[in-house]
Amino acid sequence: MAQLASGVSVAGLALLTSLTCVPAGIAQEANYDESRVPKFVLPDLLQTESGQPVTTPEHWVGQRRAEVVRLFEQHVFGRLPTGDVMLRTQLRSSVPDALQGLAHRREVTVYLTPDDAGPKMELLIYTPRDVKGKVPAFLGLNFNGNQAVEADPRLHMTESWVRNNKELGIENNRATEATRGSEADRWDLERIIKAGYGLVTIYYGDIDPDFDDGFQNGIHAILRKTAAEREGDEGGSISAWAWGLSRALDVLQTDSEIDASRVAVFGHSRLGKTSLWAGATDERFAMVISNNSGCGGAALSKRAFGETVGRINRVFPHWFCVNHRKYNENEQALPLDHHMLIALAAPRPVYVASAVEDEWADPRGEFLGLYHAGPVYSLFGLKPLPSDVMPELNQPIMTDVGYHIRSGKHDVTDYDWEQFLKFADKHLR
Repeated sequence: MAQLASGVSVAGLALLTSLTCVPAGIAQEANYDESRVPKFVLPDLLQTESGQPVTTPEHWVGQRRAEVVRLFEQHVFGRLPTGDVMLRTQLRSSVPDALQGLAHRREVTVYLTPDDAGPKMELLIYTPRDVKGKVPAFLGLNFNGNQAVEADPRLHMTESWVRNNKELGIENNRATEATRGSEADRWDLERIIKAGYGLVTIYYGDIDPDFDDGFQNGIHAILRKTAAEREGDEGGSISAWAWGLSRALDVLQTDSEIDASRVAVFGHSRLGKTSLWAGATDERFAMVISNNSGCGGAALSKRAFGETVGRINRVFPHWFCVNHRKYNENEQALPLDHHMLIALAAPRPVYVASAVEDEWADPRGEFLGLYHAGPVYSLFGLKPLPSDVMPELNQPIMTDVGYHIRSGKHDVTDYDWEQFLKFADKHLR
């Protein structure tokens, strides 16, 4: 039976259009009025394509889960890249007393080809010095290069393509000294390390440059065997970034300081969409965390609230598969919605975070995405969100899934990390 979407009332949620985090010139395209959200019906998670009810975890694992993954491959993200790569690692640097002596910091180059001139990823790895044995860790991509995570001049400056940014002095798509530490406020390193966790991050442009280049650069240069236009269900950049996260997990399987069986995949914004897809396609990730991921991430597409499928495909045509464009201004025709993406994390714990001023990402849609994933968690005997009423601001809910909506805008804050760590303490210890 199809599931009627709830018209949730939001206690304490002040959704003010004047506060929204919307790119210039786009506000007139977006709907921020709940009364204008179209009536919609969500596809039933617990019904197979042949119409059979899914009543046991075994039925979900044995059949329905694979159907849902394929739906996202066909209609949203496209297939992950395929082809053999030869992973080789080389230690670039090792600092035993980083972060004022709290952490062991390593830079590890991961080569994807036998030729050193081929595509490679730079892993930046932090682990606590005062913890014996292997530690659980967070793995996530960053936006401006590893040197942006910490303001230490010894960190290697990314040599990959970087999006131009006047504020950071980035011109000609090359990182500058001004980028050092520019993302430090998004990575609460001291809190993470003091809590006994490791952190591994990679510049997402190492895997695939974030522009529409016809898929000739990054990993596509070695895995894509043709210059022809993409097939309808061939993966875009989000699938490429998710693939890269899995290759990083491959490397961590042999790491002496990180327990690869307790790695949470994390992402913010477009990289939050990526973390959800990585968690869906690689069940080795022990936890999935999506922060402000919005359209194409945790938010329900059929709400057409804030950023829409049509807008995101026009501005970022390389993120999703070509088939996804069929649903531009046509979300109701989607044979899926993103509660199904979140459900693919089950029975592993998943956390979704929103920000009240981030209307562009549709906080209510993100919450409903997690809420409507609940039947799969219940199927496993786990506790989903207790109701379809959003919590008050800065009042997290943590069961076998987690959610909060905090004060502020589209960003990753220390408050977010405080909640992610509390949730990890419940499930990764």
